[in-house]
Amino acid sequence: MSKLQLRPSLYCSLLVLLIINGAAAAGKTGELTVIWGRNKDEGSLRSTCDTGLYTTVVISFLSVFGHGRYRTDLSGHPLAGVGADIKHCQKAKNVTVLLSIGGAGDQYSLPTHKSAKAVADHLWNFYLGGTSTKSRPFGDAVLDGYSLPTAKSAQDVAEHLWHAYLGGGRRGVSRPFGDAVLDGVDVYVDRGRWGHYDELARRLRSFGREKPAVRLTASPACSLALFDDEVETMKTLSLFERLHVRFYNESSCDYNYFETRPFWGAWRTWTSRFPAARVHVGWPAMEEMSGFVDPQMLRQSVLSSVQDDANYGGVMLWDRYYDKVTGFGHAIKDIV
Repeated sequence: MSKLQLRPSLYCSLLVLLIINGAAAAGKTGELTVIWGRNKDEGSLRSTCDTGLYTTVVISFLSVFGHGRYRTDLSGHPLAGVGADIKHCQKAKNVTVLLSIGGAGDQYSLPTHKSAKAVADHLWNFYLGGTSTKSRPFGDAVLDGYSLPTAKSAQDVAEHLWHAYLGGGRRGVSRPFGDAVLDGVDVYVDRGRWGHYDELARRLRSFGREKPAVRLTASPACSLALFDDEVETMKTLSLFERLHVRFYNESSCDYNYFETRPFWGAWRTWTSRFPAARVHVGWPAMEEMSGFVDPQMLRQSVLSSVQDDANYGGVMLWDRYYDKVTGFGHAIKDIV
C-alpha cells in the first residue's frame, strides 16, 4: 500500500522539478532594450522612458575617442537636458541607462594600452560614478553601464569613460551630462578589431568595486567572419555580462523568410560560446533594414524558440525613432 501511495507523490514531485528546471532554462525575461540618440525626431530620453516599453535605454554614441579626442554625437539632441532625463529614467521609471561607444564611423580607436586606460578613466569621471570640478555631459546622472589599437589607448579610453560618464571624478574633467551618473557602457564596434577592449572592460570593472558595479554590455555583429581575430574577440566578449547580437544589416546571418538556417546557426553559436552572458536578439524596427521581419513573425518563429536557451536575455531594438514610427516594441512587449 505504501508503494501505491508514494508513486503519485513521487510522480508529482518529479513533475514539479521538471517544470521548475524548464522555467529556469527558458521563457520570457521582459527585457526590451532600445538604442536612443540617432534621430532628433525620436523624442527626448525622458519621453522614451515614459513609454513604459523599455527596461534598458542605450544612449548612442560616444563616436570619437582615442588619441586624446572625445566627442558625443546625439544627432541633434541638446546635451543640456539629458542629465535630468537620465536621473528621471533611473529613479522614476527604473530603467537602466547605458552609454554606447563606437558606432558606424571610423573616428574611434584604442591604439595602445595607455589609450584604453585613458578612455576608461574618461568614461568613469565624465559619465559614470566619478566626480569632477567641471561640468559632466549629463550632469549628476550616472549611466548604467571603439577600435582600441594598443593597451595604452585602452587605458586612456577607460579613464575617460570613468571620469566623464560613470562614477569617477578628476579635477579639470568636464562631464557632458553634468552630475548624472550612467549605469554602464555598451561597446558597439561596427567593424574591425576588438583589440584592447578587454583592457577597457577590466579597467571599467575595477572602478566599480567600491561603488555600484559598472554594467558592461557589447553589441557585436552576428557574423563572426567580420572579426579580424575571432579567438581574441571571443575572449574579449566573454568579459561582458550582456551581448546584444545585431541580427540586421548582415546578410550572412540576418533572419530570412526563405532561408533561416544562417540565423539559427549564428544564434546557437552565440548562446553556446557565451553561456555566462545574457544574449539578446538585436532586431531592426524599420522595414527598410535587412533582417527585418514583421512583429507577428518575430513572435511566432523567433522568440518562441530562442527563449528555449538558458541564457536568452531579451530583445534589443534599433532604434527608438523607428520603433516610435512602427510600434514594433508595443507589438512584441508582452512576449519578450
